[in-house]
Amino acid sequence: MALIVQKYGGTSVKDVDRIQNVARRIKGFVDQGHQVVVVVSARGGVTNELVDRAKTINPQPAEREMDMLLACGEQETIALTAMALHSLGQPAVSRLGHQAGFVTDGEHTRARIIDITGGDIKDRLAMGEVVIVAGFQGQNSHGEITTLGRGGSDLSAVALAAGLKADLCQIFTDVDGVYTADPRVVPNARKINEISYEEMLELASMGSKVMQARSVEFAQKHGVIFEVRSSFNDQPGTIVKAEVPSMEDVVVSGVALDKNQAKITVSDLPDKPGTAALVFKALGEANVIVDMIVQNVSRGGQANLTFTVPKDDVHRATGAVEKVLQQAGGGTVNYTGDIAKLSVVGVGMRSHAGVAATLFDILAANSVNIQMISTSEIRISVAIDLEDAPKATQAVHDGFGLSA
Repeated sequence: MALIVQKYGGTSVKDVDRIQNVARRIKGFVDQGHQVVVVVSARGGVTNELVDRAKTINPQPAEREMDMLLACGEQETIALTAMALHSLGQPAVSRLGHQAGFVTDGEHTRARIIDITGGDIKDRLAMGEVVIVAGFQGQNSHGEITTLGRGGSDLSAVALAAGLKADLCQIFTDVDGVYTADPRVVPNARKINEISYEEMLELASMGSKVMQARSVEFAQKHGVIFEVRSSFNDQPGTIVKAEVPSMEDVVVSGVALDKNQAKITVSDLPDKPGTAALVFKALGEANVIVDMIVQNVSRGGQANLTFTVPKDDVHRATGAVEKVLQQAGGGTVNYTGDIAKLSVVGVGMRSHAGVAATLFDILAANSVNIQMISTSEIRISVAIDLEDAPKATQAVHDGFGLSA
């Protein structure tokens, strides 16, 4: 008998038929003798609908109230999933995030997990019940509902697996595993059987929609091996685990495309020590994640600072920067959302030269202009025009020999 934590995403529980399908799948694992804890997301489309309603009422709604609103999506799903299991004769109980012991900091809409006690989950499992936990949510020290950011149900599942010392963690989604690129953009992308935490983290951070980046980071920190697989078939998925030597044989493992990027340019900044520090300190205090950064020194002792942020954070970022411009000695802020971030990822890049040159050659051959570049030990990212994104992704994927 194994203790298994399973997570089902929004597409897997999109409607009643799919919820019933998930219930049958869960019962199948119980019938094999396993104890099962299930983490579910809101039904597909529900979170976006709630966000749209909120912004119709107030374009910049209070983050505390957004947490109260968005937590409703998962609450609906856990109850419906429990009901579906009951109809199959399987005892089950639903639990909200705080009932499952998720304790977070006080940062609304993007809270971080401080502790996870598990609540009464183990007692319920011992009674033969399936425990269904609302993903994406927790509670701060003041007893207020908090949410973990978009895709936070992945983090809930991995954290539960770590806290309960589960034997297996499975992330069920609408694809068969992790692919060399998004199959919707690159039709000939192929599934990866095994991938390292580092590669998965880079892919997730760079726009791959399979897993939330923070969940992969948590899994790596706590040594949680997990499998990404489809909820619509019984095919094996992709195992995400610590790096093994054989992984270095593959130079590039995957290509990620992130269309949810904006480029912010701060022009006419005084070119003196401490100016950039002021800008990025303000962004940090506003909890804005900055990726690519380029600073150009212009004539007259003034500099232009350009960086990328998620589109959802544009107004927070520009507002934070505008507040410190007077302290910095001047400058203006502009932004554009017509860019995409294209990344190639692979642990094999550490020991293989020429990856950047190959990437740039491929893009040049396809008339794709590079606006910005950033790198890590196992990743190279470029900012390109949004309209060039699909053809660039396909060309880079084929150019590195990743096609099925």
